[in-house]
Amino acid sequence: MKKNIFQLKPKQLKDIANALQEKVEIGLSKDNTEIQCIPTYIAPKTDSINGSATVLDLGGTNYRVAVVNFENGKPTIHPENGWKKDLSVMKTPKFSQADLFKEQGDPIAEIKRDKDMPIGYCFSYPAESMLDGDAKLLRWTKGVDIKEMVGQPVGKPLVEYLNKNNKSKFTDIKVINDTVASLFAGLTETDYDAYIGLIVGTGTNMATFIKPEKIKKLNPKYKGTGLVPINLESGNFRPPYLTAIDDYVDARSDSKGAQRFEKAVSGMYLGEILKAVFPGDEFEARFDAQKLTSIMNYPDIHKEKYVNVAGWIYERSAQLVAASIAGLVAVLVKHDPSIKKVRLIAEGSLFWSEHRKGKDYKDVVMKELQELLEDLGLSDVYVHLDKMENANLIGSAIAALS
Repeated sequence: MKKNIFQLKPKQLKDIANALQEKVEIGLSKDNTEIQCIPTYIAPKTDSINGSATVLDLGGTNYRVAVVNFENGKPTIHPENGWKKDLSVMKTPKFSQADLFKEQGDPIAEIKRDKDMPIGYCFSYPAESMLDGDAKLLRWTKGVDIKEMVGQPVGKPLVEYLNKNNKSKFTDIKVINDTVASLFAGLTETDYDAYIGLIVGTGTNMATFIKPEKIKKLNPKYKGTGLVPINLESGNFRPPYLTAIDDYVDARSDSKGAQRFEKAVSGMYLGEILKAVFPGDEFEARFDAQKLTSIMNYPDIHKEKYVNVAGWIYERSAQLVAASIAGLVAVLVKHDPSIKKVRLIAEGSLFWSEHRKGKDYKDVVMKELQELLEDLGLSDVYVHLDKMENANLIGSAIAALS
């Protein structure tokens, strides 16, 4: 391929940002829209956070367990980065809810707990927040398909299982999305006008806080005060200017028609895009963003055509992420023109990946974002990017203790 079919021009990126802004507003008004904008019915504390919580972090492949202690708003984590376990077995056929609970419960027994405490559960799949802080699973993504759990509460059955098998009991559970966990973790710094949580790893998504009066579909029984956390589920956004290659990858996926933005952006799919460009060539079965960046970073041992196309796919992914952030910032400023300073907590291996022969992913995102904000008439808005260690664990603990 000699022509870069993945190249996006400034006007196209602006169109993508505007499209996301429009679809976020629609998602705030009604259910079952392209960008779902799912309210999280947990009002997080921003100060005077004290106490201990067990936190569970279930991602696309990995699972972590830890105890987070807050003293005067400062968190400490035991063990330091959580007890980690590979849970890719979730993606195997016939894997059941009982199998998942056992896999999740085993490492909890290894964590030192000397008293009853609540659970903060970072659950990285589309789920609808319930008024009691639990969440109902909407659908699986990332290759997982445990059918009996769809449409059911995520937290309560797990707590019941764990309390049968542990001496120290769990008093309550709050379930949040990984993007919302990053959003909550950002609240550890309070001198910003607005906050965004962003994931660009195996999958992609965003979360932010929205004024309740701007959320027409908000449950009237919700008694929380202040801004409402919103899990956009932005991976399901269908941006304009996708290519025939994207259509091909989508058609061959197990979720045809869904998660189109994620399939153009996230680590799980970038390798599939490269393979689709060269359908007659042989590649490894599992070919993710890590393999793609390896081609870019070690061009001497790969075919030049692969190196070029890998770079194009990588850059477009970062540009699309920049456009999505710009679109969300436009929503926030439209709702509150006084917003000038936004804290962006970004998580995910792809977002923080390095390109040794060119610009790192985050640098492409931030450069494109700045230019887009200027094009959108938002040049006076400053987005401060932060990388926060263990944001999922800290944010989940804030949820549990709020």
